Amino acid sequence: MGDVTTGAGDGQKPIKLPVPGKRNILITSALPYVNNVPHLGNIIGCVLSADVYARYCRLRGYNAIYICGTDEYGTATETKALEENCSPKEICDKYHAIHRDVYKWFNISFDHFGRTSTPQQTEVCQAIFNKLLENNWLSENTMQQLYCDTCSKFLADRLVEGSCPTPGCNYDSARGDQCEKCGKLLNPTELINPRCKVCSTSPRIRDTDHMFLELPLLEGKLREYISTMSVAGSWSANAIHATNAWLKEGLRQRCITRDLKWGVPVPLEKYKEKVFYVWFDAPIGYVSITKCYTPEWEAWWKNPENVELYQFMGKDNVPFHTVMFPSTLIGTAESWTMMKTISVTEYLNYEAGKFSKSKGVGVFGNDAKDTGIPVEVWRYYLLTNRPEVSDTLFTWADLQAKLNSELLNNLGNFINRVLSFIAKDPESGAGKGSGYSYLVPDAPGAESHALTKALGDKIGNYVDQYVDAMEKVKLKQGLKIAMSISGEGNAYLQESQFWKLYKEDFPSCSIVMRTSVGVVYLLACLLEPFMPSFSVEVLKQLNLPSELSLSDDKGDVLKAKCPWEIIPAGHKIGAPVPLFKELKDEEVEFFRNKFAGSQADRADRAVKEEAEAKKIAEKLKNTSISEKSGKKERPAKSAAESKKPKSTTEQEITISRLDIRVGVIKEVQKHPDADSLYVEKIDVGEDQPRTVVSGLVKYIPLEEMQNRKVCVLCNLKPATMRGIKSHAMVLCANSGDHTKVELVEPPESAAIGERVVFSGFDGAPDDVLNPKKKVWETLQVDLHTDKDLIACFKDLPFTTSAGVCKVSTISDGPIH
Repeated sequence: MGDVTTGAGDGQKPIKLPVPGKRNILITSALPYVNNVPHLGNIIGCVLSADVYARYCRLRGYNAIYICGTDEYGTATETKALEENCSPKEICDKYHAIHRDVYKWFNISFDHFGRTSTPQQTEVCQAIFNKLLENNWLSENTMQQLYCDTCSKFLADRLVEGSCPTPGCNYDSARGDQCEKCGKLLNPTELINPRCKVCSTSPRIRDTDHMFLELPLLEGKLREYISTMSVAGSWSANAIHATNAWLKEGLRQRCITRDLKWGVPVPLEKYKEKVFYVWFDAPIGYVSITKCYTPEWEAWWKNPENVELYQFMGKDNVPFHTVMFPSTLIGTAESWTMMKTISVTEYLNYEAGKFSKSKGVGVFGNDAKDTGIPVEVWRYYLLTNRPEVSDTLFTWADLQAKLNSELLNNLGNFINRVLSFIAKDPESGAGKGSGYSYLVPDAPGAESHALTKALGDKIGNYVDQYVDAMEKVKLKQGLKIAMSISGEGNAYLQESQFWKLYKEDFPSCSIVMRTSVGVVYLLACLLEPFMPSFSVEVLKQLNLPSELSLSDDKGDVLKAKCPWEIIPAGHKIGAPVPLFKELKDEEVEFFRNKFAGSQADRADRAVKEEAEAKKIAEKLKNTSISEKSGKKERPAKSAAESKKPKSTTEQEITISRLDIRVGVIKEVQKHPDADSLYVEKIDVGEDQPRTVVSGLVKYIPLEEMQNRKVCVLCNLKPATMRGIKSHAMVLCANSGDHTKVELVEPPESAAIGERVVFSGFDGAPDDVLNPKKKVWETLQVDLHTDKDLIACFKDLPFTTSAGVCKVSTISDGPIH
């Protein structure tokens, strides 16, 4: 498995070197360890966050490269090789390929994705070591290390486990190098009741000689670097806190060699059986991987005047990048490109607990691909949930809510409404009487159109805020700002009522459409760092080249204030198609169950299910054989038995199974966490009003919802929408192009709580519709309004004791 020079996983790209006079940015993400499959917490904490920033830099026209690779040396690799009964190199080859493929699927746009088990790593690491030795920053000491007589070897830190010695912690599975629970860095001899991870016997202490980096002697130079660069580079608060904690505790000598076989050899005769400690050589991997990318690697790494170094990682990696690695480089007395900005994430937790590679808990990179949920949805969800200042939580329900509400109903709805309207043929089909036959209209006078000018000013301000947030590596804030522009676009469409303008004020309609299509392009641009595959699809539907730009040199940021000028009049767009697909409750429940427990638990379940399937197959086979042989004869059903009614599980799907009632909206307000949703209290004739969440904000003003009589479907399974459980659904009709939605209204004198009925169908409704049986989905396709605006099931009207239910203006529209 060789190194890969790649852009978004899609092939070789030209080598980039720093360019005089340009902003040159070197971006790294913490090298993922190669002994396991990366989980979603690893992905958002390192490679995905760095990828967003790298894509943003390219969008801005900066000369940026993104370097990463697998960290392959050390104890964890040896341990995994023991578990899988193979060599460390075989383990590295296997997991390097897995990591590479996962990141390729996630559209991570490395300029080079390499690995640390290379000759270049040995060359750079040994050269730095020799410089430190030459400059007297290294010392030799005898240390006591745990030795396992059963395994006949010194035990590296990760091969020892025991109870954490930190007061108040007492975690009983702390590793010899660090406690996972409290985060304290440890020496193996500090552990209480240590045990060998391989054979579980108690090791003994033995003397062994090692090389140490004299951090206390480097502290003055290190503090000077930290105090200057943490301000100049706007280090994240959690990075500063972790660094100061180390400094406050007092720097100590740090051992940089280990009694191992798998690693970079120490270039001293006395130490020829030892290798460098992984936390000494792993950060050097950034340099050696760049050397694999280009023989002119020093142009990036020894060019502090012209190159800015940005590094991304999880919080557990901070001290090694703000203390250990800078001290190592400072000690060489060479002119290194030092880290300017560090972006650190807290932990992303999974449902009720923590993601864990070692325990196999959570959703892993290959799992995400196997769900069939598109990569842009995964990227969006992880980035909206990026744990920038505190731990955040992954839940399947939250993923569903963000997809359905923010991507589908907000972003996707806006883009599809705009492009579908432009694509309509005004002379034929369902769009007769509106549309532009795929051609972007001209928009003379747009700058003096009040509503449009106001939108341009708002969007210009949003783009300025977006750039400011992204420059400060506030990725979550940048994404939120970009999505706000989509919300403004939807509000602009609603307020303009473009569907009416087409016939009443055609020039204004054209202004709205040309402006809106410009906003669509701008969204593709701003969201490209976050969802590149989404942007590719939007550009395809716009029939535009795939290259995007937000460069100051080209005036792209200023253009955002005039979105009506972005796409030229007369440009022919491509065919619009929906960009996102709804994630249903039953799918969420399936995924929640599928990924419950650890990977080991899932494997056990799979084995049990396979064994059970084999048993059933064998049983069927035996039954079949016995029937053929005549040894067993199944009695024939009697005529009476054959005429028994079907069980309720096979009950016929008819309209009588729906519990549709007359209701009145007693209270309504906007959802506190979703711009497109209302939360209503609806009286449907029960002791208490029902809470209902409806996606009607874009279509019906708040004041028009209050005290309206409505038709309410009362026996859907309750569903949580952005944290609020909805206990029913308000029925509405929509126009064919989804630009207009109207409430299905019962007669004013209809009784609250009475059931809406259909002639000839007298059965009782289900208590709760079973989602697996698709009762609602099956019946909904036959719900519509007729030419007289009456709500119907097929040709049967929605009927109450006071008459039929109707809509205001939408004829022949589907009801949902």
